[in-house]
Amino acid sequence: MARRNTSFFNLLTEAPWWTSVVVAAITYVGLTHILPNVETGNPIVDMIFKSFPYAGPLFAITFLLAAPFAFFNGRRKRKLLDEQQDIDSIKALSWKEFEELVAEAYRRKGFRVIENGFGPDGGVDVKLIKDNQTTLVQCKQWRSKNVGVSVIREMFGVLTAESASKVVIICCGGFTRDATSFAENKPIELIGGTELLSIVKEIQNNSTPNKETPKSSLKPLPQAQPQSSANSLDTICPKCGNHLVERQAKRGANVGNSFLGCSSFPKCRFTQDTATSQLIQGKI
Repeated sequence: MARRNTSFFNLLTEAPWWTSVVVAAITYVGLTHILPNVETGNPIVDMIFKSFPYAGPLFAITFLLAAPFAFFNGRRKRKLLDEQQDIDSIKALSWKEFEELVAEAYRRKGFRVIENGFGPDGGVDVKLIKDNQTTLVQCKQWRSKNVGVSVIREMFGVLTAESASKVVIICCGGFTRDATSFAENKPIELIGGTELLSIVKEIQNNSTPNKETPKSSLKPLPQAQPQSSANSLDTICPKCGNHLVERQAKRGANVGNSFLGCSSFPKCRFTQDTATSQLIQGKI
């Protein structure tokens, strides 16, 4: 499968967006503040170092421009996985999209993913790192052909050469009987199209956000209303806005008589005569 060469800028677009920000910051500091102050004793080298402050901002801005590309590239890969519906949609992917789908699936499963989508890969399309264990992944986007034993033998040799812990070979179809037999009792995992679809569906279900309960369905608990007098002209305290409740005087000239008092007493001491509806200024 043909591979295209890449530049450092393209590598940054494939990495997480914050990688570009870190690289840009390191480049700027190194070229404008560190290297110009280095004295090597060689006039030519020192002169080159002295000129770096002029190039530092240019390189930093160039690397920083990769950040938005990386951000949207990451969103595109997440969308690529989320949109897969069946095995036919997976088979319709290009070889590059198929590799990105596999990489995104393992990324969401908690692996550190290194994509070898550019340049010669030696048979390894994706490297997975988790718990200090390295897993090599080869993707075969063969729509109508089963993966044979020769591919499995090749990857078993790569496993030994790379001193990896495991090899995973993923295809959108199936594997021959010889390939399955060769992989038995070896650190080789074979994932066909049906199993890959199951992995994708599981990730889609786990990443579906829980629907929030609509605010309209959250009915407030009924609040106990202060008891008010049936004879009151207004049950709202005109002084503080709280409810008026019926009370009975326990002392003074009006002892035994009913009146309306503010429910926030003693904070508010407003009272109203229930018989005459005249305001009374006094203590309860």
